[in-house]
Amino acid sequence: MPFAMLAPRPGNADALIKTGIDLLAPAPGEVQIRHAAIGLNFLDVYYRSGAYPWPVEKDLIVGSEAAGVVERLGSDVVDFTVGDRVAYTMPTGAYASHRNISQNVLVKVPDGIRDEDAASSLLKGLTAYYLLHESFKVEPGHTVLFHAAAGGVGSIAGQWLSSLGATAIGTARGVAKCEAARGSGFQHVIDYGSEDFVDRVKQITGGLGVDAVFDSVGADTYPGSLKCLKPFGRLICFGQSSGPIKNFAISDLAAGSFSVTRPVLFHYTRDRAWLEKAADALFGMILKEEIGRFAGETFPLERVGEAHRKLERREITGSVVLIP
Repeated sequence: MPFAMLAPRPGNADALIKTGIDLLAPAPGEVQIRHAAIGLNFLDVYYRSGAYPWPVEKDLIVGSEAAGVVERLGSDVVDFTVGDRVAYTMPTGAYASHRNISQNVLVKVPDGIRDEDAASSLLKGLTAYYLLHESFKVEPGHTVLFHAAAGGVGSIAGQWLSSLGATAIGTARGVAKCEAARGSGFQHVIDYGSEDFVDRVKQITGGLGVDAVFDSVGADTYPGSLKCLKPFGRLICFGQSSGPIKNFAISDLAAGSFSVTRPVLFHYTRDRAWLEKAADALFGMILKEEIGRFAGETFPLERVGEAHRKLERREITGSVVLIP
């Protein structure tokens, strides 16, 4: 029977409960997917805990990316057929064995890419794409700082930065994660558990600072991230794994004529042309082995609460895949 892991109310990882679901026929413009693999992301924690507003009053199915096979078509579906391998990223709804979903958010998974790789790379890879091509256009000669360099987005971003010819400085905590970050292409890695990352960035850059800081950590790294920027540098905040920034003031930017932005992936993916372009770029990088196939630890979907706890304790390196 089709099932989902849903949360009847915001809470800790124990709030996720296995529940059978009744699937209707897909509506016009929708397809029905049987999920083969589901990615785990910090975004899922934000929704489950209530840190991000719920899009429903109750019984929220969390989960922001998945890959699977098209099993049924609604009317007016023109771009997909039964049997197509597809992947998608959406704010919620992926923690299920099956799902009806609009064709407009789907991309086809090319031959040569496993379901596990597609499910663990799409949200993170599209995030890396907009960060490095839209939020701040990284070019050869740029020096950038990327926090949480051993995480899912960081694992892709380090490899992409290397291909773009930039000098990439990453932060991570502990020996194992620092080694993982080096293996992902970061030329310099700072263990923020034992080093002051602001001082180390100044040492690495000869006091100049970096052109951009990519920060998904939030409270623990601000305002240190601003202190790492060279004049006219840019701070890109795209997450808050340590909690939201609460002490930001516009006047902080006057220290170096800085700019700051808070982009959201799903604003980009509303544009079908952008989605296809970014997904093609990501899958192309994977097929060319310029980005490694990094699907790591797997959990049965029924044990997603355990996976959430490990993620919140920052005990995960790379990406985790949930198998329905």
